[in-house]
Amino acid sequence: MQIKSLFKKDIFRSINGVVKAHQLDDRSVWQELDEFVITRELDKHLRKFLSAYLNVMDNPHDPAITGKMGVWISGFFGSGKSHFLKVLSYLLNNRPHSYEGNKKRAVEFFDGKVKDAMLLGDIKRAVASDTDVILFNIDSKVDSKAGRDAVLAVFLKVLNEKQGYDGDHAHIAHMERYLDNQAKLEEFHQAYRDITGTEWMDERDVYEFNRDQVIEAFVRTLGQSRESAEKWIDNAENNFSLTVENFASWVKEYLDARGPNHRLVFLVDEIGQFIGTDGHLMLNLQTVAEDLGTLCEGRAWVIVTSQEEIDKVIGELRTATRNDFSKIQGRFQTRLSLSSANADEVILKRLLEKDEGVLESLKTLFQEKGDILRHQLSFRDCGMTLKSYADADDFAGNYPFAPYQFRLLQKIFEVIRRVGATGLHLAKGERSLLDAFQSAGQSVALKDVGVLVPLYQFYPSIESFLDTTVKRTIEQAGDDPSLEPFDIKLLQVLFLIRYVDEIKGNVDNLVTLCIDEIDVDRLMLRRKIEESLQRLEKQTLISRSGDNYFFLTNEERDVSREIKAVELSSPEEAALLGELIFEDVLRGQRKHRYAKNKMDFSFARICDIHPVGGRVEGGPIVSVISPMADEYAMYNDPKCVLESSNEGGQIIIRLRDDGKLDRELRTYAQTDKYLKNKSDTGLPESTKRILRDNAEDNRGRREILTGLLGDNLTEASYFVAGRQLTIKASAPAACLDEALEYLISNTFSKMGYLKHLHPEPLKEIQAVLRSNDVSQQTLALNLEESNPEAIQDLRNYIDLCDMKHHAIVLYEMIDKRYGVRPYGWPDMEVILLAARLLTVGEISLRMEGDTLTPDKVYENIKTPAKWRKITIHKRKTPDPKALQNARQLGKDVFAEMGPDNTDALCAFLKEKLRSWETSLNSFKPLADTGDYPGREKIAEALGVIRPLLASDESYKFVDRFNQFKNDLLDLSEEFHNLDQFYQNQRPTWEKLRSAYQKFQLNRLELDQDEQAAPSLRRMGEILDASVPYAMLYEAEELIRTVGEVNKGLIEGCREKVTAKISALMEEIKKELEAVSADGNLRTQCLKPLERLLEQARNQESIAHLNQAEQEAVNALDRALEKVEAFVRTPPVKEETAEEPPVEKPKVTVKPRCIVKPAELVATTYLETTDDVEKFLGELRERLVAAIRAGQRIQIR
Repeated sequence: MQIKSLFKKDIFRSINGVVKAHQLDDRSVWQELDEFVITRELDKHLRKFLSAYLNVMDNPHDPAITGKMGVWISGFFGSGKSHFLKVLSYLLNNRPHSYEGNKKRAVEFFDGKVKDAMLLGDIKRAVASDTDVILFNIDSKVDSKAGRDAVLAVFLKVLNEKQGYDGDHAHIAHMERYLDNQAKLEEFHQAYRDITGTEWMDERDVYEFNRDQVIEAFVRTLGQSRESAEKWIDNAENNFSLTVENFASWVKEYLDARGPNHRLVFLVDEIGQFIGTDGHLMLNLQTVAEDLGTLCEGRAWVIVTSQEEIDKVIGELRTATRNDFSKIQGRFQTRLSLSSANADEVILKRLLEKDEGVLESLKTLFQEKGDILRHQLSFRDCGMTLKSYADADDFAGNYPFAPYQFRLLQKIFEVIRRVGATGLHLAKGERSLLDAFQSAGQSVALKDVGVLVPLYQFYPSIESFLDTTVKRTIEQAGDDPSLEPFDIKLLQVLFLIRYVDEIKGNVDNLVTLCIDEIDVDRLMLRRKIEESLQRLEKQTLISRSGDNYFFLTNEERDVSREIKAVELSSPEEAALLGELIFEDVLRGQRKHRYAKNKMDFSFARICDIHPVGGRVEGGPIVSVISPMADEYAMYNDPKCVLESSNEGGQIIIRLRDDGKLDRELRTYAQTDKYLKNKSDTGLPESTKRILRDNAEDNRGRREILTGLLGDNLTEASYFVAGRQLTIKASAPAACLDEALEYLISNTFSKMGYLKHLHPEPLKEIQAVLRSNDVSQQTLALNLEESNPEAIQDLRNYIDLCDMKHHAIVLYEMIDKRYGVRPYGWPDMEVILLAARLLTVGEISLRMEGDTLTPDKVYENIKTPAKWRKITIHKRKTPDPKALQNARQLGKDVFAEMGPDNTDALCAFLKEKLRSWETSLNSFKPLADTGDYPGREKIAEALGVIRPLLASDESYKFVDRFNQFKNDLLDLSEEFHNLDQFYQNQRPTWEKLRSAYQKFQLNRLELDQDEQAAPSLRRMGEILDASVPYAMLYEAEELIRTVGEVNKGLIEGCREKVTAKISALMEEIKKELEAVSADGNLRTQCLKPLERLLEQARNQESIAHLNQAEQEAVNALDRALEKVEAFVRTPPVKEETAEEPPVEKPKVTVKPRCIVKPAELVATTYLETTDDVEKFLGELRERLVAAIRAGQRIQIR
């Protein structure tokens, strides 16, 4: 039985692979309705849509319901969403359709499809109302100049077309709408016909060329003047304003004109693809839906399709500021999402539906071949579930296709469109899964039952729509004489899965994808595919990464050829191999921790005689010999044994020969070098993508190489220190560790000097460094008992370096001498040995030039990072007599005997000196001000102490301490005086200085007092003395004596001055009373005197008190002048309507004349009676003249 005879419907019949919104011919409409399959999923969606639609119909006055007038239909490419949208348009419009003499309304096609009477009733109730539909693909309707308002512009265009208006010129359509509303449109058509002899509908797109005729028709129709008509036509486009509100109002006018129950449904295909990531377009759609929902009250609906759900479309929008799209989500509350199950069910029912007898025969076939099929259709390393036949029913329903093909082909279509490997048609959705399955089914239709459809049979269904570069690669391969026909089929399979990440192009999967018969020999097919892959790879039509194969386009082939042409040198391959082995497989291991003493041994790494990383002097050597090395053939067992004896013993690892390793490593190296040298600047995007894909493939290839090398290292031959080892470990790192353990134990001859290893060396180091004098003596006696050979070796090394004047850096001693062969001592054990020598005084440690004190040693040597800064020095010890002299001098200076041990004595003396230095440094800032004594002595003392403290070596310190004997003895007494002053006498000093400064205010008066004068002079002598310490006991009595006298002088002067100022104030008050002064004048006259009186009561300076008295006299003069001025100023008359002005009595005040008799005497003294007479005469004349002038006389 042939395959074609299995199906109910002719598999060769014409089926629209993709439903198109504009395809409305009778045959297409009839087939779309007749073959529309209500799947289980579509049944749910249809019910959900009808529920929302009827709810709005039943509640026309509830804005909360009528506003939900949007439907968002989402589904992947080829899921049937466009077919569903189109069928909804047929249903809602429900007009009759005819085909081949048959006639039906759309709803009648559902009589046999819908089994649920309730659902069918809802359908019929929904389509019973008067409804117009406008179905369109928005991408095919949009004007390229529409910009941000593109959605609105398209909606207006299809509305205009629906009403018979001009769809391409919105302003012309607006003119037609105006004429139609005035019931003048037909009259305009007739006028235009009469004038031009042509139809307006045929020529309105080029109305600019018939401007005069249009104007004339306007004049005739509306009776306007020609000038008015010209202005209207010429400015129509500029004056036309398109807003969402206008559009919604025009829709409402359209609906109102057709009755209160009339509805209009906009059905928009592929809105999501049109919007993409443009937030402005989504905002435009939101505003259109919002205004239609508000103005039209549920009578205008918007139903759209999109490949993505609305929330995802909104989430991927690209806008300058994130807009709030909650309103559009509210409008489109009815959301219908079509899944892959829908497409599968449609294909099964429209294409693969079979009669019951056929199904039974196929079920029988499955019972015979089911086990074979389950084995045949198996996949490896897949990231998605690719199903085989579940049971006999599944086989009978899907045959001749396999269940995995539905999901896989959907994925293939998606990724091919996404990566841009297709031309315009597939990208715009002009191919579907239904079309692909029909085409593949037709390819086996004439074959007998037992065949299966291999994946390559789907290739022809998309071939004509592939991008030229892809198609040309496969076409040219067909002309290659070195290739066989099956090679081309396999190449097609590799192309189809090229961009599907979830399925790998390994041989096992390729065998499954190419199964074309139920009983095919899978092993023979595998061998056939492997041979085909070799031919394809040889022609650079495919590439290989590990076990996986990939299709190459022409451009990819060019890149692949360029990669294969990249030249590699042996050092480059060796460097890469070494990096893979030591960095990737062995995870960057550079050190080995020896099990017996827990010491880390750095080892040198070599690959194919080329170093890997930096050199390691004196440490173990690990050398890998690989099949890629030119010398590989020479490295037989005897050669490897001999080589492992060199350099004091090393490890030779000889990898086994592996052709796959060589091939993968070379491909990786060539690709890596090519990509690093290839600049993508100015390259086409397709080339950049190829380079990115190669980089990604190479990352996978590196992982494969890591695995291959790991296996090879565990199976390699190991040669160590002159013998071949039998390695027991089974992991690469463990194999190397085993070899290193053997090498270290057999090549480090002086490691045995350390008889005793400490479990916690840091604690031991700390204990040694903190030992007291008794412990140090015990340590010195027992030094040879703890690792004596090691101690002596270290002592000899230090003596040798001292003789040669070589500096010993702690890091180099540990790492370059005792950390390498033949020692291999643990770092902290070497530190412990040095600490023992340090504690018994044989060595000293310096850090950045300064000797480390015992308390600072541990914190610096415990940290390896500081070892490079620490140097070791053999210590010189002071002469015993000099040491004894220094001890005695210390007792004389500090009144305390120090210890007899050299280091302890030096520490004791330095501590005392450091204490003095601290105290002197605290005294110095006060002394430097000049207000405190001892500045010179402090400077001299610090000049003695600081050089002593700077001596870091004990023997130098002792010698210098003895040299400074006299200075130190003098300093002892001087420090005592300074310390006593600044610690105890300073308050007395400050009191004396403060009092002395206070008494300087009245110095002239105090110097004239016989009691105060000598005491004040003595205070000055004490303050000026360079060594005033012994005189300070006098301070209190001197301050008291001078203070009492000073107080009496001030009080006497203050009493006189305040009395004088008070008298002057009384005089002013009398004057003010006499003239009836107002408050303002009183304040001006009395305030200065009051202020002076207050100052005088608090003033401590006699000079200032006398000055206040004189200022008071001056204030009196100024006050009297103000009084006189007040009297001279006429009073302001205040008049009121009720009372006449009352004239106040006039006050007169005589002007003053100040007479100073002393100014009338030319000499200092009056010595004769004539002098007296002359003086009195002049005084009399002055006084009489003033009286005659009407003045008052004031004598001063």
